Amino acid sequence: MAATAANTSVPGRHAPMLVIGLLFFIFGFVTWMNGPLIQFVELAFELDTVNAFLVLMAFYLSYFFLALPAAAILRRTGMKRGMAIGLFVMALGALAFGQFAVQRWYPGALGGLFVIGAGLALLQTAANPYISILGPIESAAQRIAFMGICNKVAGILAPFALGMFVLHGLGDLKAQVQAADPAARNALLDAFAARVHLPYLGMALVLAALGTWIVRSPLPEVRAAEANASAAQARGAGLRAYPHLWLGVLCLFLYVGVEVMAGDAIGTYGRGFGLPPDETKFFTSFTLSAMLAGYVAGLVAIPRYVSQSRYLAGSAALGVLLALGAYFTSGYVSVGMVAALGFANAMMWPAIFPLAIKGLGRLTEIGSALLIMGIAGGALVPQTFAILREYVDFQFAFAAIMVPCYLYILYYAVLGHRVGRTD
Repeated sequence: MAATAANTSVPGRHAPMLVIGLLFFIFGFVTWMNGPLIQFVELAFELDTVNAFLVLMAFYLSYFFLALPAAAILRRTGMKRGMAIGLFVMALGALAFGQFAVQRWYPGALGGLFVIGAGLALLQTAANPYISILGPIESAAQRIAFMGICNKVAGILAPFALGMFVLHGLGDLKAQVQAADPAARNALLDAFAARVHLPYLGMALVLAALGTWIVRSPLPEVRAAEANASAAQARGAGLRAYPHLWLGVLCLFLYVGVEVMAGDAIGTYGRGFGLPPDETKFFTSFTLSAMLAGYVAGLVAIPRYVSQSRYLAGSAALGVLLALGAYFTSGYVSVGMVAALGFANAMMWPAIFPLAIKGLGRLTEIGSALLIMGIAGGALVPQTFAILREYVDFQFAFAAIMVPCYLYILYYAVLGHRVGRTD
């Protein structure tokens, strides 16, 4: 029998939270491999920075194109089976990426990443509203913070896993490739590209196994129409009656952009100071460690000491200060400021998502899909940085993008999430 937030007890929420926590671990591991993966494709496919950043473009744009179809699928399958389908789709994408990477065919590899992102779009469209309405929505940020800890622990491990199995000896290999004749160069790059095959094959098998397990798990269904209703729902209002949702979509778009900038673009940022590749490949883990600390802080503070919206406002203000600090410093100190943005970013998704879907009722799935489309910010914001840094100082480009994004998030935290709401 389907559950609602009203009739799901705290003990009864523990098992579903652990299952969803495992899914968020998978989200994190797959998503945060993109940072070091940029360095992989840059060498394996002999790309410049702008083309290497297409890794992020292909991965995150899939959310934009697949989120609304995902909502339609979830209406037919339910959230539980929809999550399983998402895992199977991700497994196919991992197989495709590994195969095309070995062949060193970049469009095919990007296609594999797009398919992985498509599976994640389905998973995220289901899992985020599920965990938001599994209990009182006023404490949703606390539950999502727990999910974020699972996500970021995986994200910390992912760069080290890719560094150990694929990117080891990257600096020396680059020197060998530059010194080699064309035939030896191709042989070196073919061998390097082949390193990624087994890790992605293993990932595909794990994802498929998890999909099978989710189908058989004790995960209950949750009726969003009953658990997240509002007075406007009683009047049969459509999405236009919820401007706080549309403002939230833009907020999430910008948030994901700054999160990816701080997490996946930090290696490229560090190389702008001439720091060695064998160090910069691990920088993503530093950002995610800061995010992990931020999630722990949010888990303790929300809603016991501070509301979701006030914590979001403080996080956005800290983001502005750290982005400016990164601009006015250099070298490892500046990189440290960028990594510290992980702390500021940590509780943004957990706060924005429930604030944006509050009161949507029967429209929760479609509202969630629109928010998931906002993940495309992870494609467009870093790509803007990659292009802009070709024409201006990379530190100025970084600050010019990050500061306005954080200022809008601050606006949403203070005023935007209340626009049009009567509760």
